[in-house]
Amino acid sequence: MTTLPLATGNLPLPRWAYVPGEAVEADADYETLAQVTALVPSRFGGHVPARHPALRYALRLNDHGYFWESQEILEAVWAAAPQGGRERILLRACIQIATANLRLRMQKPHAAARLLGEALADLKALGLRNAGGDGFADGFPVLALAELVKVKRGRPQLAKADWVAFGSVNRT
Repeated sequence: MTTLPLATGNLPLPRWAYVPGEAVEADADYETLAQVTALVPSRFGGHVPARHPALRYALRLNDHGYFWESQEILEAVWAAAPQGGRERILLRACIQIATANLRLRMQKPHAAARLLGEALADLKALGLRNAGGDGFADGFPVLALAELVKVKRGRPQLAKADWVAFGSVNRT
């Protein structure tokens, strides 16, 4: 196992994207994911830094079509996020979006629509909470992401091509 540099642009993408049902779970690239989850502390103090390498890597994974892998890293970051914090709400929405993207790839549009609805509810709830800090949720374009999810979810029939990329929303 090689050591990963801290700059997210240098973190390698997994060797392949795991899709449940298309391969056995043992085929997931656990070695690469373990290297990244090792960067996540047991607890973040106060907030999840927006530039934390594991968080940025998880968003990058999603935007490159590694939805299952993105979900795995986001869940590790979520578990370390402060209880009751804004980041936890946004991370949960991001996990739901990555999972919805995976369901779209698996051709399960109804499950994807349900997950996008849950993510949209979290994003709306997050918009009602006070901002003002250096955390992930403070600089993330929550309203733009909520609008994108709303548009995708409003389509009559979701398809594989309707997946949501975090990088497609403009940062504030």
